[in-house]
Amino acid sequence: MLSSGKDVLFPEGVVPVTNRIVSGAGLRRPAAPRVETGVVRVFATLVALTALFLAFAAQARGAPDSFAELAERLTPAVVSISTAQTARQGQMPQFMPQVPPGSPFEDLFRDFFERRKRDDDQQPQRRRVTSLGSGFIIDAAGYVVTNNHVIADADEITVVLHDDRQFPAELVGRDPKTDLALLKIETDDALPFVTFGDSDAVRVGDWVVAIGNPFGLGNSVTAGILSARGRDINAGPYDDFLQTDAPINKGNSGGPLFNMDGKVIGVNTAIFSPSGGSVGIGFAVPTALAEPVIKQLRDYGRTRRGWLGVRIQTVTDDIAESLGLDSAHGALVADVTPGSPAEAAGIETGDVILEFNNRAIPEMRELPRVVAATDIGGAVNVVVMRKGRTLTLQVEIGELEEAEPMLAALTQEEEESSEADSLGMTLSTMTSELRERFSFDEKAQGVVVVEVDPEGTAADRGVRPGDMILEVGLEEVHTPADVVAKVKAASEAKRKSVLLLLDRSSDQRFIAVEIHRD
Repeated sequence: MLSSGKDVLFPEGVVPVTNRIVSGAGLRRPAAPRVETGVVRVFATLVALTALFLAFAAQARGAPDSFAELAERLTPAVVSISTAQTARQGQMPQFMPQVPPGSPFEDLFRDFFERRKRDDDQQPQRRRVTSLGSGFIIDAAGYVVTNNHVIADADEITVVLHDDRQFPAELVGRDPKTDLALLKIETDDALPFVTFGDSDAVRVGDWVVAIGNPFGLGNSVTAGILSARGRDINAGPYDDFLQTDAPINKGNSGGPLFNMDGKVIGVNTAIFSPSGGSVGIGFAVPTALAEPVIKQLRDYGRTRRGWLGVRIQTVTDDIAESLGLDSAHGALVADVTPGSPAEAAGIETGDVILEFNNRAIPEMRELPRVVAATDIGGAVNVVVMRKGRTLTLQVEIGELEEAEPMLAALTQEEEESSEADSLGMTLSTMTSELRERFSFDEKAQGVVVVEVDPEGTAADRGVRPGDMILEVGLEEVHTPADVVAKVKAASEAKRKSVLLLLDRSSDQRFIAVEIHRD
């Protein structure tokens, strides 16, 4: 169970010493026996080895004797977030119990419910709902970072400082996609604050410290290590969480995760917990993702993300083999939005994006984060592989808008059917019977999967009746004969699989279907 509502998650260098021996004028130094020279060399070697050992020990940054100094310095900048909202309660059902027509209770129930409805409309009963979370001050002017889910739907937001002073907070901006929010409080005093650090520099196994407001207790300090990085917990499109075993619980949400230099490297956001309490698996939004979002919220009151205009999917081992890639990497373009920057730059369905803005794309989920962080209006290079060739395209990045892309449909009206035995499915062009059977749009045309052999390779890959095949091996197909011919050509070329572009309820997706078994 992933718990995130109103809860949580998130040495010095070695100075080299040089020994110098100074001889005074006129002083005579007796010649040292050769054996002493050897001893000196051994001693010098031991000194060098000791220095090297100390350097490695410092780099490893072992467990500190105490976190007290760090906690004392950082705690004043960590705050508690209290929210309140008004919810209606005691509303009567908007229906009347069913009674037999003509029953003496019919008029009684009608009068009773109509009277209660009038009372609710005139004097609705309301109750105050409060919740608690955490946050941290990022500058002396009073800007406070927290999670979006801590303040979502709140009518009132109150920030409680370390010294118990309370201030009403203004919501500057929020971003549900990364679960971050920025607040502002007004005070004549200069407030203590903490600064962002480099979350990319922290290593798995490094010590981290979490400070927050678990269960409303306030100013609780816990320590642990960074357990993992790059976690995708399906919380949003830009998941890249840090995982820590520093104990965090409900109420820690929005609090800071610090490195041992006292820099914020994450915003505690969620925990994995079957019991609701800490089991040593907590997640924090890394500052590499959070800091640009907070800056945009401060500057614009909203996020301004880059937009490429493609729908992508993971390059699996089977897809990589069918495309001729040496390994499964990059992001496979399943669809290009009409009128998008990608279309203008010449990116096509079936391209595999290998690099974006001089940054390698090792896996699909890396691309949305990189594109979102790119400056709007900037021109960047995109390296794609297309049908075995590597191309470099230049794209001018647009601004992401909350809109669903329009998908193009194929146009073909032949009526024939055929069996693709090597894949285990029966195909047909569009007919009126198939249009009704599978609830296709009136304009939908293409090669329709009519039946799928449950023992065939297509079924193994999730192909099902009602899917439309748009492409085979990155080439358009318009008839079942086209599909069979291209599958046969791939088989003769000793390909283990063939790449199909399917349309399922206007959702396009590539699937690699095995056609050749060893």
